[in-house]
Amino acid sequence: MIDPSARLRATRDDAVALAERLQGDMEAVAAAREGANVDDEHDPEGSTIAYERSQLDAVRRSALDRAADAEAALARVVAGTFGRCERCSARIGDARLEARPTARLCIDCAR
Repeated sequence: MIDPSARLRATRDDAVALAERLQGDMEAVAAAREGANVDDEHDPEGSTIAYERSQLDAVRRSALDRAADAEAALARVVAGTFGRCERCSARIGDARLEARPTARLCIDCAR
C-alpha cells in the first residue's frame, strides 16, 4: 500500500475548505434575513431560514468531523499505527483503507 499521507491531507484540507464555505453561506443567510422584511416562520410556500441554516450547519459539522478524522489518521501515520485496528491490533485490509482511509477499526471490529 502506498503512503496515505497525501490522500489524508487532501481529505482534511477539502473538508476544512467546505466547512469554511458553509460557514460563509450561513452568515449570508443570516444577513439576508436581517435585511428582509419577511415572516418566513409562517410561510406555507417553503422552508424556513432557520431550517436552511440548520441544514448548512449539519453539513458543516460533518465536514469538520471528516477533517478531524483525517487529522487523527495522519497522527497514526506519524506514530506508526496507521492501518492497525485500535480495538484488536489486527491489520486493517488494504481494500478497507482504500475505501475509508480514516478507518480506525478492522472490518470485524467495525461490525
